[in-house]
Amino acid sequence: MSVIIPALNAAETLPTALESVANQTYPYVVDVVVAAGDDASAHAAEEKATVIRNPSQRTSTALNLAIAESSGDVIVRCDTHAMLPPDYISMAVATLGRTGADVVGGMQIPVADTAWEKAIASAMSSRLGAGDARYRTGGEEGAVETVYLGVFRRSAIDRVDGFDEEFIRNQDYELNHRIIETGGTVWFNPTLRVEYTPRSSLPELARQYFGYGRAKRLFSVKHPGSLRWRQLLPPTLVVGLVAALFVSFWWKPVLLIVLLYGVSMLIAGAPARGGFWRVALALITMHLSWGAGFLTGGPRS
Repeated sequence: MSVIIPALNAAETLPTALESVANQTYPYVVDVVVAAGDDASAHAAEEKATVIRNPSQRTSTALNLAIAESSGDVIVRCDTHAMLPPDYISMAVATLGRTGADVVGGMQIPVADTAWEKAIASAMSSRLGAGDARYRTGGEEGAVETVYLGVFRRSAIDRVDGFDEEFIRNQDYELNHRIIETGGTVWFNPTLRVEYTPRSSLPELARQYFGYGRAKRLFSVKHPGSLRWRQLLPPTLVVGLVAALFVSFWWKPVLLIVLLYGVSMLIAGAPARGGFWRVALALITMHLSWGAGFLTGGPRS
């Protein structure tokens, strides 16, 4: 069993993630490998893990470097913002054995302190923010398209030649897609619950979701026929709102479309914790950033 962690500008959060790895009840963790993209992250990990350098600072490259350095037959991905519960690896290994899956994973549980973190956590966990992603909204155990983080059989990763380093974001989804295409199974177990610290401001959230949108555009180009209708909604929304604002110079009533969208997001945020207007702004940021990223996605995303 090997644990791999890609780290960039993570000197503050990495020690907590490494502590959660050290506290695992599973007795057969053979190595912990951190692929660090900066000096501070490398220094934060050097006493608790094997540290290798990632000059490219790309997450997908870091993951491949860490896998190559590791020796376990099972690879546990951990992120610097994640906190694994003590029984996480034990439960994941049991799920691998019980289901025969190639990849298992569970729920992403946002843990927030500030008002904006709470609002962003609520938005990310809602249907309007997460779509049908069970790892964010919950659901029954079973085969899925992707999971949060993931515990992988090394044989499955080797079978598809590792992570695609063209992807800056959505590397896991793309890798899992290729594993499924080669006959593998990705399994969701909702009892596997990993705490995660969400972004703490709208600009940070916008950058994150803009990257997600660009990655989805690249994914749709590299895997023709994979795009779903719901994934076209954010770019369609962006085009529609921009068109409405443009037309409004000549016909003001079209601004009702913009107003209707804003009001619907306020209503959606009303039952959520974190302040309904903050949740509404987080949802709007996610939708528009993702849509803009998809529309402007280039050959490398």
